[in-house]
Amino acid sequence: MQKLSYQGTKNIIAMPLRLMRVRKRVTQQELAARMQVLGVNIDQQAISNIENNRRIVTDYELACFCKALRCTERDLLQEFFDKLRDE
Repeated sequence: MQKLSYQGTKNIIAMPLRLMRVRKRVTQQELAARMQVLGVNIDQQAISNIENNRRIVTDYELACFCKALRCTERDLLQEFFDKLRDE
């Protein structure tokens, strides 16, 4: 089975997701509940693993994180785009 990673990371939104969640004053448990309302089967532990870069993020999870946190995909991906631009 192929291990999925990009430059040694499991996902590219680990820190931006954590910062956005904290800025919006949402706990991991609250975010998990919001995601479940959107139909995404995710729990607090999975969100912790994402924020600690131990779990991949699917495209639909990214879209639902944005909806749950009322932000844009660009907000969570801006750091990645900035690094690409600088390379």
